[in-house]
Amino acid sequence: MSSYERPDFGALDDLERLLRHVGDELATWRRRSLHAEQELSELKAKGGMLAGPELIQVRQRVADLEGENQALRTRLDAATERVRALIQRLAFLERDLEDGAA
Repeated sequence: MSSYERPDFGALDDLERLLRHVGDELATWRRRSLHAEQELSELKAKGGMLAGPELIQVRQRVADLEGENQALRTRLDAATERVRALIQRLAFLERDLEDGAA
């Protein structure tokens, strides 16, 4: 029996872990978006009017969410770039394996 391990297995594991993380981030973002939409619908059902302190809280919440959205976009862009790099690495390893098998 050989102790040979395909070099692309490690890259595949990295890609799977990264994709799972991106999926979790996306699911969290979606839940938060749905919750915000629900809050907006409830506000519209009340006639869309807020009292002074509530208005300040809503504005702060919007600012916080916009900041978090930007941070999530940055993280998603970084994750996308890591996925691209892993895909390129996998393609290289597959070509290397094919060249070695030929």
